[in-house]
Amino acid sequence: MTGRLSFLLSALVPALAAAALQAQTVPPANYDEGKVPRYTLPDPLVLNDGQRVTDTATWRGKRRPEIVHLFEQYVYGKVPGVLSDLPVDVRSVDRNALGGTAIRTQVTIHFMPHGKIDLLIYLPKKAHGPSPVFLGLNFDGNHTIHSDPGITPSDVQIGSQQPGKPSAEAVAKARGASSSRWPIEKIIARGYGVATAWYGDIEPDMQGGLRYGVRKLFLKRGQTEPADDEWGAIAAWAWGLSRIMDYLETEHDIDARHVALIGHSRLGKTALWAGAQDERFALVISNDSGCGGASLARRQFGETPARITTAFPHWFCKNYRKYAFHVGDLPVDQHMLLALVAPRPLYVASAEEDRWADPHGEFLSAKGADPVYRLLGTIGLPVVEMPGVEQPVAGAISYHIRHGKHDVTDYDWKQYMDCADRSFKSK
Repeated sequence: MTGRLSFLLSALVPALAAAALQAQTVPPANYDEGKVPRYTLPDPLVLNDGQRVTDTATWRGKRRPEIVHLFEQYVYGKVPGVLSDLPVDVRSVDRNALGGTAIRTQVTIHFMPHGKIDLLIYLPKKAHGPSPVFLGLNFDGNHTIHSDPGITPSDVQIGSQQPGKPSAEAVAKARGASSSRWPIEKIIARGYGVATAWYGDIEPDMQGGLRYGVRKLFLKRGQTEPADDEWGAIAAWAWGLSRIMDYLETEHDIDARHVALIGHSRLGKTALWAGAQDERFALVISNDSGCGGASLARRQFGETPARITTAFPHWFCKNYRKYAFHVGDLPVDQHMLLALVAPRPLYVASAEEDRWADPHGEFLSAKGADPVYRLLGTIGLPVVEMPGVEQPVAGAISYHIRHGKHDVTDYDWKQYMDCADRSFKSK
């Protein structure tokens, strides 16, 4: 009787929390370290049955799969099916792009029956062999990352995030509008390629985006939305990144063994989840990813699970909302997500004025992943205390906090390319 009662209570508590979420008011954001609650982080090196992980085989064979499953079950949601052998069309190749310094390729990856991902790739023209590549999704369309008139506009209605053919006037206004976040010429000059796609091709970033995106293809008969433990939009975008990686592995001019996955803000959350699941990504970079990304949820600092699941419920699986006001009951926290990247290089970056993303919590999360890296034979985060502003630290886990706000800057990119140099060129 006691065991059955315990089981019933364990099932009832999340349901009651979900009902309470509808009635509770999200508290004001906390920016006072003195008001951070006391918390205990789940140990990434302790199995669900309580046994400690002391060797690589147990991590690889038992604990790592456990943690992946926990994030699928309680945070991002599982992908409920498989789409394989997606058709690909190479739409255009310009071998003299960007003043003759780059090769620009535009590709469409189809996920049937109607979906597609339009992929834009720049590679250094003077490369001596296959090029390593930075891969990341963009927010507003491929044509916004550079003023290059040869970039085919993405099918996005700027401002609404809904798919659809933009007007010529809208395209002209938006072309190159996000170029400050994508210093293509500098990346090319360092010997790296860039691959990017508009994240709305995979699923538009809005409530109701499901009806336009890949998740709709996996709804079972009678379903109008995914089950409580099935994928939200972040997991869908991560799925898209892996499908892009499938294509990059077929491209002879790309060194698919050295693809660095990068994401900013909500796409930083996406990059971390994609990199955690798909070990083909050789380097994973989180830029200001905050709550649901690199920062610790239990700190309740800046953006919190309660606030993020209220504002963006479509990002996560429904189960995550059930713990919005009971974060301490979650069997995971974000340091365990970072640990899933081990032993591959990981870069976590913060911005001094981006308190919403909790820079200190991002650093502490990286610190919490360090024991897994050390178990696997590498030095993870090589410092104990959080470094000063623009004093980057580099181990298998690298970290910096820079001056400024929530953004991607030239300073950030310099650190990421330096990290790629250390990680790739030494091999």
